[in-house]
Amino acid sequence: MEANMAEGLRLTCLSCGQANRVPAGKLSDGPKCGICGATLMAAKVSEIDSDILRKAAQDDVPLLVDFWAPWCGPCRQMAPQFQTAAGMLAGEVRLAKLDTQSHPEAAQHYGIQGIPAFILFKKGREQARAAGVRPAADLVVFARGKLGAKA
Repeated sequence: MEANMAEGLRLTCLSCGQANRVPAGKLSDGPKCGICGATLMAAKVSEIDSDILRKAAQDDVPLLVDFWAPWCGPCRQMAPQFQTAAGMLAGEVRLAKLDTQSHPEAAQHYGIQGIPAFILFKKGREQARAAGVRPAADLVVFARGKLGAKA
């Protein structure tokens, strides 16, 4: 395991699902996917499917996922706040959205009972979850607090 860490941190491309290794010191240098060229640590929200979520939840860099649906008014209200939080957490946590209407199996697998719902993953483990509309700053405090970082 330590040898793998010396090779770099595991980051799943949120565009194509390819696993990549990035040296920890290069996370802020705009690393790109070796397959599709997408930025791996973008300061924006990525839309993902259940297959990419399954892979990205295993990553060394935390992933905060917004489970939402297009028909959900509070989810649409939350979208700009989630995007703002992505910018505020750039370089620390990646943010992604999963449409539970298109991917009901993911909602069932993760026990989503109401939306919007947020789950924070790191290294294959759920670190924390929250639900409901909230300001971007609250999401930042939530993520950093659950990861033991300064808010």
